[in-house]
Amino acid sequence: MRVLVTGGAGYVGSVVARWLLRGGYEVRVLDSLLYGGSTLLELYNDDNFHFIYGDIRSAEVAKKALDGVDAVVHLAAIVGDPACARQPILAREVNLNASLQLFELARHQGVGRFVFASTCSNYGKMADPSQYVTEESELRPISLYAETKVAVEKALLDEPLVNCPAVTVLRFATIFGLSPRMRFDLTVNEFTMQLLTQRKLVIYGEQFWRPYIHVRDVGRAIALVLSTPLEKVSGQVINVGDVGQNYQKGQIVDLICAQIAAKPELVRVHKEEDPRDYRVSFDKIRQELGFRITRTVEDGIREVIDAINQNVLTDFDSPYYRN
Repeated sequence: MRVLVTGGAGYVGSVVARWLLRGGYEVRVLDSLLYGGSTLLELYNDDNFHFIYGDIRSAEVAKKALDGVDAVVHLAAIVGDPACARQPILAREVNLNASLQLFELARHQGVGRFVFASTCSNYGKMADPSQYVTEESELRPISLYAETKVAVEKALLDEPLVNCPAVTVLRFATIFGLSPRMRFDLTVNEFTMQLLTQRKLVIYGEQFWRPYIHVRDVGRAIALVLSTPLEKVSGQVINVGDVGQNYQKGQIVDLICAQIAAKPELVRVHKEEDPRDYRVSFDKIRQELGFRITRTVEDGIREVIDAINQNVLTDFDSPYYRN
């Protein structure tokens, strides 16, 4: 299978590309290299890897990237609430307009599968904090990032199934862990770095819930969907994560502090309201696809600590580490 991975040089994409190559797929990456292309250098040694430099918003570039591919893993986006809030016009162009254009072009070029990377942030704030949200729960996007994801989901799932790619929407938990394009603006990675290097952390709204998943398991989940018969995943929305990895912010801090020898200074800022507060059920991916995670939040904390202590990661103020 020849797979196009859009955004394949990014935090998630660079891991996904490696995982698919390891699984025997032919991988074509389309990326504008907003954060450089060093994550791809190693992949040039693999005959099954191909790269196209370009802007996902360009129809010409997208057509070239789609030529001859069997499946699309669409990751390219302006990712995260702060990045989208800072450049709202660009966020809508990339996350919404370019995504719909890519799907339409994929339809015309006979692509068989279209895996859309979405987010559990779409659930927003739980109506009932005592319950877990599922794929059937009401979506309450409260950020531009989530709004664009919800809009694309709706457009893709409303499409007739005739003469168009089989769509699978994957709503990912909050991602963490080491990646060739490392990020320190994600909760687990950021908190671990700050507590280890600065010995101090300000925590806002420590009681609010989020689900988490290791970036490596994201790659595994995407590969699993691509290898699953179409009748099981076509037209499906699937939460990607593990129910045991739902944590409050304060619990994440406790897990990190348990792995750090020196006791850090914690400043806890109480907040009654948080626009995002959700615990997520992942029964569907576990029961229907047999998916199991391989790395927990504690594992991710441990590997980030080791990479920092061994000087593999340095210069933590660099903009490269943040979207």
